[in-house]
Amino acid sequence: MNLFEIDDAIQRCVKLESGNFVDTETGEIIDTAAIEQLEMDRDKKIRNIACWIVNLRSDIAALKAQEKTFKERRESAERKMESLKSYLSAFLAGNKWENPEVKISWRKSDAVTITDINKLSKYYLKYKKLTEDDFNKTVIKTDLKAGVVVDGAVLAEKNNIQIK
Repeated sequence: MNLFEIDDAIQRCVKLESGNFVDTETGEIIDTAAIEQLEMDRDKKIRNIACWIVNLRSDIAALKAQEKTFKERRESAERKMESLKSYLSAFLAGNKWENPEVKISWRKSDAVTITDINKLSKYYLKYKKLTEDDFNKTVIKTDLKAGVVVDGAVLAEKNNIQIK
C-alpha cells in the first residue's frame, strides 16, 4: 500500500461509542490493533521515503563530483589533442602522410578574421558589447563570400589537419 492508500484506510474508519472502529465503506468492525498497524505502516513508509531522499542526495553529490572529475579529464585530453594536432600541423606543413594505422590529410576552410573591431558595422553585432566574440561571424562570412566589402574583417583560408 502507498501512503495515500494507508491514509484513506485510516480516514474511512470511524470510532463508535462502543470503542470499536468501523469502516465507513463496508460497515466492517475494525479492531484497534488494525488501526495502530495502519498508523505504524504509514510512519514506516514516511521514514523509508525520507531515508531514500537522504541517500539520493548523497548519490547526487557523489555523481556531481565524479562528473566534475570526468569533465576535467575530458577537457585536459581535448587540450592535449589540440596541442598535438598543432605540433603535427606545424611539422607536416600541409603535406599528406599515411601508414597502415593512420592517414593524415588536409581540408581547406574559410574563417573570418576580425582585423579592426572599431571599423565593423553595428549591423554585425550580436550583443551591445564590442568584443570580437560578440560579432556574428556567420553573417560576416556570408557577406564576404557574396563580395560585400566588410571594413574590419577579412576571409582567411585555413588548412585543417584531418587524422583518420
